[in-house]
Amino acid sequence: MFTKVLRSFGMRGRVLTLDAPISGDVIPLSEVNDQTFATGLLGQGVAIRPTGTRVIAPADAKVEAIFPTGHAVALNTVDGLDVLIHVGLDTVQLEGKHFTVHAQVGDIVHKGDVLIEFDREAIAAEGYDVTVPILVCNSVEFSSIKGSVGVHVEEMDQLIVARER
Repeated sequence: MFTKVLRSFGMRGRVLTLDAPISGDVIPLSEVNDQTFATGLLGQGVAIRPTGTRVIAPADAKVEAIFPTGHAVALNTVDGLDVLIHVGLDTVQLEGKHFTVHAQVGDIVHKGDVLIEFDREAIAAEGYDVTVPILVCNSVEFSSIKGSVGVHVEEMDQLIVARER
């Protein structure tokens, strides 16, 4: 009720931020060599060409899904962002090789907790693209999702800003 009243006075919803779960160079999703990610089919966000070798929790969150293969994790942040972090493209085919998982479904994690470690160089040597898409899967609930495209980020640098409707 109050949300509608505030909007009637021109006041917008909250602005939520998501920090970088990995170090690297930020690129737009449209440059990812996978149409599912590039077209935003799974949600809005950015991708990182990683320089790091681990994925950390970008916010306090609950682990909703983590693949036993270690290539992807889905989180629900305390602020209400449904986040998917996908390490590499087609890396599910590695069947867990070069990945170490440090979290389980249902875990409550805190910003900075290590979720996944991976051997970036070994994955690339096997011919896989190591680009890491980071998506807000419930992006339709937000009026805008903006990422820090074109910059280098370190772990826990601000990566995505989402504005509620």
